[in-house]
Amino acid sequence: MKVILTGGNGMMARNIQAAWNASGQQFELVSVTRSDADLSDSAATLKLFQDIDADAIIHTAARVGGIAANIAHPTSFLTENIAVDSSVFSAAKALGIDRLIYFGSSCMYPRDYRQPLEEKDILAAPLEPTNEGYALSKIVGAKYCSYANSEYGTNYKVLIPSNLYGPFDDYSLDHGHLVAATLRKAHEAKLRRQEEILVWGDGTARREFTYVRDIASWLVKNLHRSEVWPTMMNVGCGVDYTILDFYQTALKVVGYECRLAFDSTKPTGMKQKLMDSTISAKFGWSPQTSLLDGMEIAYRHFLTQQKAHSFD
Repeated sequence: MKVILTGGNGMMARNIQAAWNASGQQFELVSVTRSDADLSDSAATLKLFQDIDADAIIHTAARVGGIAANIAHPTSFLTENIAVDSSVFSAAKALGIDRLIYFGSSCMYPRDYRQPLEEKDILAAPLEPTNEGYALSKIVGAKYCSYANSEYGTNYKVLIPSNLYGPFDDYSLDHGHLVAATLRKAHEAKLRRQEEILVWGDGTARREFTYVRDIASWLVKNLHRSEVWPTMMNVGCGVDYTILDFYQTALKVVGYECRLAFDSTKPTGMKQKLMDSTISAKFGWSPQTSLLDGMEIAYRHFLTQQKAHSFD
């Protein structure tokens, strides 16, 4: 079996590639990036997939970003992700590729809804406005997978991870997510001997962050039996922490102490979005990495990246 992996330069895909190589998989994994084709171009996507001649697709490609980027560019997050998904799904259908893993997002869940969130809660109430554009695009993709399974008999599965962190994360402050941002801010505060770090909100909002290699390893190990999975499954670590907790852990990892200054005028998004991953646990999902251990690994990777790149 040959498997296409989209979004080859992204955090999720690069960790899947690493887990695949470490597992000694006999199947071939073909990682594709924007240099191979612009996946928002349906004709280019069809030709690329036709040339690869694969049997399955792991679709991780997406435009992603932190809260500031989502607030600033909701139209782009909506239209670009829908365009990419449409091209990938259309190519899969045209080529008869009936096995596909689609990565959704915890942003698909309603704002300030009951906790923990279950798969059936999607579209049960209004979305969080700060990332609504991205959330809507992911809901459209997930619904397509469900519709295709019913209408065409395909084996399309949707994995809904919590927020992710770990190796190959984006540490830029305008696009990176919370954990990456806390590590970079703590690192720079230490270098500059800052007396304080500015934090958006009051620090009480809670977030569930799962170490990305836990998901990548589980997926690679269990991909061969994805046909028995339900159409949608949450895959989270099952524990959430406050924004304050993440900053304090980052400072501990970096080895620095300073004040945290909270700006309550800044948006923080949903108060909480802890997911219920009971269903995926029935299929072997069991995350092993603690927040402290995972952030220590992520920070070491950040230091390695810093030697080769400029984080301006």
